[in-house]
Amino acid sequence: MDGRTASTGRTRLRPRRVRCRVIVRGRVQGVWFRGSVAEAARGCGVDGWVRNRVDGSVEAVFEGRPEVVDRLVDYCRHGPPGAVVTRIDTHAEALHGETIFTVA
Repeated sequence: MDGRTASTGRTRLRPRRVRCRVIVRGRVQGVWFRGSVAEAARGCGVDGWVRNRVDGSVEAVFEGRPEVVDRLVDYCRHGPPGAVVTRIDTHAEALHGETIFTVA
């Protein structure tokens, strides 16, 4: 396939970078969730950050290629061994221009 849609013949372009905010609930603190997310994000070239929230959840922001951001969001659905994810909320956002991945 040449990247054109069948109905219009026009080329659909996927965005080069996207931003997604993720809030993960369950047993996600004290199980190396932030560290494993940061390791995965840095390993695949995604920028952003991850932090614990006072309500016991973990929040992360990913900026990168859409398919890679999607993989990180999928990872957050289960997390590292020891994590028990009960809910995940995702929100697409406008790019902020993150240039590194940090753990807060």
